[in-house]
Amino acid sequence: MILVTGGAGFIGANFILDWLAQSAEPVINLDKLTYAGNLENLATLRGDARHVFVHGDIGDRALVGRLLAEHRPRAIVNFAAESHVDRSIHGPEDFIQTNVVGTFHLLEEARAYWLGLPAAEQAAFRFLHVSTDEVYGSLGPEDAPFTETTPYAPNSPYSASKASSDHLVRAYHHTYGLPTLTTNCSNNYGPYQFPEKLIPLMILNATRAKPLPIYGDGMNVRDWLYVGDHCAAIREVLARGRVGETYNIGGWNEMPNIDIVRIVCGLLDELRPDAAGPHERLVTYVKDRPGHDRRYAIDATKIHRELGWKPAETFATGIRKTVRWYLDNMGWVENVASGDYRKWLDTNYTGR
Repeated sequence: MILVTGGAGFIGANFILDWLAQSAEPVINLDKLTYAGNLENLATLRGDARHVFVHGDIGDRALVGRLLAEHRPRAIVNFAAESHVDRSIHGPEDFIQTNVVGTFHLLEEARAYWLGLPAAEQAAFRFLHVSTDEVYGSLGPEDAPFTETTPYAPNSPYSASKASSDHLVRAYHHTYGLPTLTTNCSNNYGPYQFPEKLIPLMILNATRAKPLPIYGDGMNVRDWLYVGDHCAAIREVLARGRVGETYNIGGWNEMPNIDIVRIVCGLLDELRPDAAGPHERLVTYVKDRPGHDRRYAIDATKIHRELGWKPAETFATGIRKTVRWYLDNMGWVENVASGDYRKWLDTNYTGR
């Protein structure tokens, strides 16, 4: 059995769905169910005894301790995080509490549990911490992509909080011997992503004939990773990664934001044409967000060399799957695009 934290969120839910599609090993899913956590992401697992959902916070040490003692997982995979840069700018405290303090409490309970295991179970135990490429800061146009040894230089409250959690995980390995693994991924996209992020926001707004807000000049570059590929990489790291190591997971797909939006618009023109004209007519440039990193790029050579992982999806295949999924699941989209979501859009985009 494994314990997955944050398993009702975008990446965590995809990980659990993929895990149980390929394995009979049960999953304990601990999730706080904040705005981005949604049990509808896991609706296909209702009644499946291999998936045990627990509503709770990684910062609740008593709860985490009870779960570890009761279920005795062989691994913890930590997805639990506040993860949206814009929200961290408007309200950084939640990011410090979950990403820093929460990770600390989770590590403390994991360490106590691990120390109490028999020697063979201690040796097999793993604590896998899922992080982001944003901890490395911003690249110039000609800079080499991030490697696992790139110095940390976070530029937003979100990335600073994730950098802090990464450092804690590293310290718990080097100080206490806890068998940790860390992964730093590039921008994910795919099914079940909350529509505050670029790709699902563009799909949702375009289907409603609403403006497609593009920060600044639209030339901020990101490396794009299909969520299914990310989940496959995490499974490989958990199974065969070297203890104490970090693995960068990227899609080898660097593109400016405006190109992403144009591709999404072109797919929508093909799959759901609008009588009013091409969806690209809705593109609207808005005031850039503070401290907006110009470019991220991941060098995923290490994970390919050591574990044989590489993305199965190109951006062309992954984005087509993604757009089609959202068009086929507009009921899910409408359910998550609630009043609170609309208030957030007003808070973040009004006045830009």
